[in-house]
Amino acid sequence: MNAALYIFAGFLAGSIPFSWLLGKLKGVDLREHGSGNPGATNLLRTSGTAMGVAGLLLDAAKGAAPVLAVTFYASPAAWLPSAVAVAVVCGHVFMPWFGFKGGKGVATALGALLVLSTYPVLCALGLFILLLALFKMVSLGSVIAGISLPFFGILFHELIYPEIVLGIIAFAILVTHTANIKRILSGTERKIGKK
Repeated sequence: MNAALYIFAGFLAGSIPFSWLLGKLKGVDLREHGSGNPGATNLLRTSGTAMGVAGLLLDAAKGAAPVLAVTFYASPAAWLPSAVAVAVVCGHVFMPWFGFKGGKGVATALGALLVLSTYPVLCALGLFILLLALFKMVSLGSVIAGISLPFFGILFHELIYPEIVLGIIAFAILVTHTANIKRILSGTERKIGKK
């Protein structure tokens, strides 16, 4: 399989709407409830903690699997795992099944980046968990942890292609959370446990 096919396969894997499918199992169309977002955070809010965690794990797994596959089975060019990581996140954010509207990509990026750039992502994940525990806002933790990614990459002397991806993902998280950032600043952002 050539590089373009690996990238396309990564996009398709990322576009699998696991959280939306889990919501449908409980009779909830995530696009019509909560924030209207078909991702794991909205699943958590509308369908409970167990379903939310399941959605997060599945979204993370679909991010990790294509990067793992291309890294260990494809003997790829140095840049290809990084390109597949970007493709899988784009697949989640721009789901073709929903008119190229999807989730915000945080869980999927987490899975992909844990394979691609393990130590910087573990540090950012720790920061996310700390902020979530302190402020009970998934969006705040996601934004700050996302911004931290390229800085942790520099700290751990990450290679150039993964470092570029960390920067792209950080920027994408900022863009997809614009509305959340406005609500955080105005004090109206929803907290965990509040619908």
